[in-house]
Amino acid sequence: MTLTIDYDFRNQIRGFNASLNYCYQCATCTGICPVAQLTNGDFNPRKLIEASLLGLKDKLINLQQPNVWYCLTCQKCVEVCPQKVELTEIFDVIKNSCVKAGKIPDAFNSQAISVLETGIALPFSDPIMKRRGQLGLEEYKTADPKEINTLLKSIGFDKLLRFEAPTKTEKDGGK
Repeated sequence: MTLTIDYDFRNQIRGFNASLNYCYQCATCTGICPVAQLTNGDFNPRKLIEASLLGLKDKLINLQQPNVWYCLTCQKCVEVCPQKVELTEIFDVIKNSCVKAGKIPDAFNSQAISVLETGIALPFSDPIMKRRGQLGLEEYKTADPKEINTLLKSIGFDKLLRFEAPTKTEKDGGK
């Protein structure tokens, strides 16, 4: 597979967070990352940063190798980085680029649609609401979903989402 450097993409990521330039690939981030440990390296913060430094847009956005969506945003990598690279902020830039390219995982897309429609990502079920009442917890309140919907639509959030399930062809990457 041929990898192509996309200088505009590389400069875009560097423009959002200049700390990327300070990474010297020590892999301290990967060593502390709980997801890297659980996935036996399938998720690797160092490789994400390396691909960002090189401007490998196709690898990061289209192929999602490594898959940036595995990041828990726990900040452990940021806390231990000797160069103070803001890894999770850089990963957010990559995730935003994925969304703009229509490469959002189904689970995240579903949660985003839920936020658009109900105002919360994971609505409480009736049994959970009943249990909250039994435990004496306050009624769970959110902002008016119509206000949230209006706000999100005003910034074009709804245009980034898929409101229909992807076809098998889309899931397989067009194969």
